[in-house]
Amino acid sequence: MKNDREPILIVNGLSKSYKTDGVEVPVFQDISFSVNAGEVIAIMGPSGIGKSTLLNLVGTLDFPNSGEISYQGINPFSLPDREIARFRNQTVGFVFQFHHLLPEFTALENVMIPSIIYHYDPNTAKENAKEILDMVGLGHRIHHRPSALSGGERQRVAVARALINKPLVVLADEPSGNLDSHNSDLLIELILKLNEQDQRTFIIATHNSSIASKSHRVLLLDNGGARFQ
Repeated sequence: MKNDREPILIVNGLSKSYKTDGVEVPVFQDISFSVNAGEVIAIMGPSGIGKSTLLNLVGTLDFPNSGEISYQGINPFSLPDREIARFRNQTVGFVFQFHHLLPEFTALENVMIPSIIYHYDPNTAKENAKEILDMVGLGHRIHHRPSALSGGERQRVAVARALINKPLVVLADEPSGNLDSHNSDLLIELILKLNEQDQRTFIIATHNSSIASKSHRVLLLDNGGARFQ
């Protein structure tokens, strides 16, 4: 699959390490790559290689030791802390392996939350959430709480929540890792459909070879570095 669009995300010289018992343990060093608008990028590599760490850095949930990221020319790490949180809410959507839905809220309310944080009024947030839940095939389940939804349905709600603010990029960390093969296939189909219909950009950390084979490109993490296959 080819994609000739302009980069919306540039990662330049990114390095990350953690201190364990006073010893500096590197995760990866000097990673550089770019992502074009409308791409589906799969990040692959062995367990523990740093896929989730890389997503957390790209999503501004963590800070690098060195290097920078740039979304359409803006380096969020140069912003004040309060502005980084706002930037993240406006720019990045997150889908995790475990859906992290709030159990006391309905599917509709869970999807609305980032939109309300974004300062949409509740009525606008509600209408937008209904539209997106319908888009992901859950228009008939909007008033159900997570406990009344299947695993695949919960993950679709999580995808809808990630899309509610129309982010530049959706970051997904092993989104199919907690699903059976049938629901995993449905989730992959949904991501590809959203990418095709709305040109939504996805960066997906995964072990799932099916996701990788259907992505535009695969970024392989190995031996502290990264390269596109």
